[in-house]
Amino acid sequence: MSSRELAIMTKPQLKRELGLLRATTLGVGGAISAGGFATIGYAAGMAGYTIVAVVFVSGLISLITMFSYAELGTALPHAGGEYMFSKVAFGGFTSFLTGWFEWLSNMFYAALSAMGFAYAIAYIFPQVNIPLIAVLVVLIFALVNCKGVKETGTAEAVITITVLAILSVFVLGGWSFLQGTQVAHPPFPVGIIGIFTAASFLFDLYLGGEAVAAAQAEIKNPGRNIPRAIVISGLILIALYTSVIAIAVGVVSPAVLLEQVSPIAFVAEQAMGPVGGILVTIGLAIAGLAATNEAILAQSRVLYAMGRDGYLPKMLCKVHRRFGTPIIAVVVCAVFTALFTATGLVNFVVYAVNLGFIIGFSIVNFALIRLRKTAPHLDRPFKVPLYPFMPLAGLATCAFLVFFIEPPVIVLGLELGIVALLVYYIRMMGYHRIRIALGGASLGLGVFTAFATYLLGTNAIVLHDIAPSVSTLIFWFLLFVSIVEVLGGLLNIMHPTKH
Repeated sequence: MSSRELAIMTKPQLKRELGLLRATTLGVGGAISAGGFATIGYAAGMAGYTIVAVVFVSGLISLITMFSYAELGTALPHAGGEYMFSKVAFGGFTSFLTGWFEWLSNMFYAALSAMGFAYAIAYIFPQVNIPLIAVLVVLIFALVNCKGVKETGTAEAVITITVLAILSVFVLGGWSFLQGTQVAHPPFPVGIIGIFTAASFLFDLYLGGEAVAAAQAEIKNPGRNIPRAIVISGLILIALYTSVIAIAVGVVSPAVLLEQVSPIAFVAEQAMGPVGGILVTIGLAIAGLAATNEAILAQSRVLYAMGRDGYLPKMLCKVHRRFGTPIIAVVVCAVFTALFTATGLVNFVVYAVNLGFIIGFSIVNFALIRLRKTAPHLDRPFKVPLYPFMPLAGLATCAFLVFFIEPPVIVLGLELGIVALLVYYIRMMGYHRIRIALGGASLGLGVFTAFATYLLGTNAIVLHDIAPSVSTLIFWFLLFVSIVEVLGGLLNIMHPTKH
């Protein structure tokens, strides 16, 4: 990396206004998604009663990579998260691909969280339009993110603390119910494939550390607060999700959970009555707001960093003078997120989120190992314990979980990777080279069409079972197309270059 690039990265452009509390609640709130709770029933249908162990082990797997995030975040506390780590470690297309999938994953996650909010509301008001409500949530929090990171962090802190309090009431109420009630647990046989598939499906439950990394350029005292926020949020999430799921399958069977639109709210109603169901629904709805807020923040910072580095249009890195936020990047993220949210495809979105973040986690662990070798003197206020075992274990688990992602999502991932390749090379080539390339393609296509027209006109090609008038019409159409393509190609190739 050149000294110029390093100078650009170290130039302060975003305000550092997030302390340890706000950074930690950003990590916790970003992972407590109503969408995640809405999909618990589907995961329980795959893993049965082992869902509790699956959730706990998934948390430990995620925590392994979170240590890598903590080390790289303190060594490179600049906007962009995984993208920044990959840029310093690898550069080129690898860093672009990392940022591309980081942006897409956060976009999918924001859509999932907004839909989770809408599903929670639908538990009380079944007649609501779920996609419409979800889109409105995205637009509202886009406005909050435009206003400023301090306001975003404050909103996240208030929302997260409220949700934690409500879910704590759920856990205590469910535990009290189980102490005084003998609940029958019918058998629910599952296979080992179902358990691992559930683990890959629930990967998005523990993405809090990624949220902290995405906002690391706006965290005060990054050498101290980033690793603490990442580790503390990870431990809180493991304790929270494990206890909530344990209560859920203790009160009702996985088969019953599988049938519910809002499984946790249904469990609360069974254990605590209608008031409990409404209270938890409110908590889940608020959780959807918190996760949507975090995901919009995270994806906008990725686009900001990629625009700053020239991989995407420079306008994406413009910071509002008054609010100190990348307002254009936020607007772009809101538009794409709202469009995808309107589809309402929940389970597909979950797998898409998980695939993107599994790719991101893998690259982060690779980046850590590479930078330990290529940049040994890089200032690292925090270091991963048990190196290199921890990042290697993170890589192994990510590679293993990919095999249990739904095949259509794998295909989508490959297609998005191809699109990323095209965008990268088009962006890197520049307008003049693209024009020449398109001109050459147009000229070649025009010549080929002219040759086909000649063959048709000389009857070297005979169109059977077609009326002569139609054949004549096709001839003149091809002749017109060939002339346009040749002229367009020549004009593009011969167009003077502006200096």
